[in-house]
Amino acid sequence: MPVSLARRRWALSALFLLPGLCVSSWVTRTPAVRDLLDASTAQMGLVLFGLSVGSMAGILSSGPLVMRWGTRPVVATGSGLIVLAMPVIAIGAAAGLPLLTAAGLALFGAGMGGGEVAMNIEGADVERLGGRPFLPALHGCFSLGTVIGAVLGILANAVSFPVVAHLVLAGVLGAALLVWAMRAIAPGVGRVAPQERGGPAPVRGPALWKDARLLLIGGIVLAMALAEGTATDWLPLVMVDGHGFDATLGSSMFALFAASMTIGRFGGGPIVAQVGRPRVLAVSALFAATGLALISLVDSQIVALIAVVLWGLGASLGFPLALSAAGDSGANPAARVALASTIGYLAFLVGPPTLGLLGEEIGLRGALVVPLAVALVAVLLAPATASRARTA
Repeated sequence: MPVSLARRRWALSALFLLPGLCVSSWVTRTPAVRDLLDASTAQMGLVLFGLSVGSMAGILSSGPLVMRWGTRPVVATGSGLIVLAMPVIAIGAAAGLPLLTAAGLALFGAGMGGGEVAMNIEGADVERLGGRPFLPALHGCFSLGTVIGAVLGILANAVSFPVVAHLVLAGVLGAALLVWAMRAIAPGVGRVAPQERGGPAPVRGPALWKDARLLLIGGIVLAMALAEGTATDWLPLVMVDGHGFDATLGSSMFALFAASMTIGRFGGGPIVAQVGRPRVLAVSALFAATGLALISLVDSQIVALIAVVLWGLGASLGFPLALSAAGDSGANPAARVALASTIGYLAFLVGPPTLGLLGEEIGLRGALVVPLAVALVAVLLAPATASRARTA
């Protein structure tokens, strides 16, 4: 029996909310996890490198797997890995085992990276059938999940709720969302016939590396992924170590960032329609850079609070709008989204260890100059995202 478009929208919204809920549950407990592991800033960077490696493995495999099997099994597997990762991370932290914690983060990264392209392809299909924008709202659901998870994390920190129980419960809630949502994910979306997978070079993935405009868009994806990912990896620790907040207030600052992201993603669609994608992306990147600069350079908790809002609003639209621009840049949109996502995920691969090692030498606030500089580059690249008629 065919699934209604409305049911598919709700199911995809739940599937985007799931990783947001789980990732913010982890992020808000990073100070506690760091203490359980007795890890330095550089060692935490290496633990977070597990997330980077898993993300790259997932994103590199996602496109070919979707072409072979369709989005449904890839989405199910990716979301399942996220759910599985939560107790593994918890046990690793409780046992004081950095390698096990990193392995749990690798599972999480593989799940998010593997499901990313598949869920965006599924969302694009629903958007096409519905005839109205849907992807920005979907990414808004991810941000909404981070807000819910962050609020729960703040409460957990405030009452000293055990990290293990918190992360396991987040995994259980994620599993319930997954079971409910998967029944409405249509089979066969994104699947490509074997003879088409072996088609001529001009429509296959490697040839897309020759598309200069797509590579520029990929650079924007990378810059905005680094701006967003830096907050996910380091924001509570920056606030605790760099601005003197306690763990609960540090987690609250991440919740504020997530709320700003949510507002930007749900409210940005009409603005894009009015002023155009390139201008919105340029202003967004400038907002993110301003927030990063204020946190890095100004020693004030009040300024840091304002800066987190700017950072969150600035990072909110960059990733979904740049991916939309990638799909809009020419033939074979699924492969283009996959390539742009792969370039963007390089930020998750090199970002955590780079910022961790740099933060060990000059402090985490000083290390923020890296995403700050990259965000400014995105401002210059924004014109590459101008709409263009898609070729057949």
